[in-house]
Amino acid sequence: MTLVARPLRARELRARSRGIRWLRHLVQAGAAVLVLWIGWDFVLWVRGLESGQMTAQRPPGVEGFLPIAALMSLRHLWSAAEVHPVHPAGLVILLAIVGTGLVLKKAFCSWLCPVGTIAEMLASVGLTAFARRVRLPRALDLPLRGVKYLLLLFFVHAIFVALSPSAIAAFLDAPYNRVADVKMLYFFERLSPFALKVLAFLVVLSMVVPFAWCRYLCPYGALLGALSLLSPLKVTRHAPSCIDCGLCTKACPSLLPVHRLGRVRSDECSACLSCVAACPVPRALRVETPRPWRRAVRPAAFACLVLLLFGGTIQAARVWGVWRNAITDAEYAERLREIDSYDHLRGGEPSGGS
Repeated sequence: MTLVARPLRARELRARSRGIRWLRHLVQAGAAVLVLWIGWDFVLWVRGLESGQMTAQRPPGVEGFLPIAALMSLRHLWSAAEVHPVHPAGLVILLAIVGTGLVLKKAFCSWLCPVGTIAEMLASVGLTAFARRVRLPRALDLPLRGVKYLLLLFFVHAIFVALSPSAIAAFLDAPYNRVADVKMLYFFERLSPFALKVLAFLVVLSMVVPFAWCRYLCPYGALLGALSLLSPLKVTRHAPSCIDCGLCTKACPSLLPVHRLGRVRSDECSACLSCVAACPVPRALRVETPRPWRRAVRPAAFACLVLLLFGGTIQAARVWGVWRNAITDAEYAERLREIDSYDHLRGGEPSGGS
């Protein structure tokens, strides 16, 4: 069916654009607050372990920052048909991210990912400073976009091909992995000068070249980009209603030529709906299901799907009892006393045993 609609007046367009943008920013803000809350609880819990005066419980959500352990847990699930009891929440969060990628393209990147939110803020700072988005030449942009896929292939090969199921299980049970969450906290609390320089470089780079980390280096972005090709929901342009203003292309943070596409299938599309918000013709550009149904999905419904898919996966894990770590506070406290003195990777035990 041909869809024809009048272009919105300036006031209507501004109101519609603000509504869609603020809807996503509200979800981003909620996710950021949740991450900060989890981080604060985790710090309090670790301080309690160190002092012997527990004032907080360990938040399982902190395992979302252990991607290697999550991939290894996924391999263990694949080979052993069981959820490993060490850092199960990391696996659940990985599966939730994969689920959003399969259904909602890279919506996790633009709606929930804390790194994506920071990258978007840095891009805004860069746009203010330079008055325009910096775009690398295509001859440089294309090979650089392949770097994140090379990193993903490296991790997939190392974990799913090079290592045996017994080696994976040994790593997951090893002391190093059992305290990997605390090691991660100590890494950020005790950043070396080199690590500080790398982080500073990435911050500056993300202001000069918007979304540099997400576009060129993030393995999660590569995984979701590949999965997003299978997503049934995609931004769709209806040519009869399109007035070829090009505003959608100008608004796209992934630099996609939206105004020339029918359905936006690119692995770089993060489903941020910036193009939909910028379109002055309400029904010319929208998220739709595939043929033969071709039903529109409103931005509010899309936001609900993001939250339901991600949050629903986590809630299901809670119900099934595969969310909380099996490591006791007593074991954590014992291992923390010697966390830097024994060989975690080789399975060394603390002097007291556990």
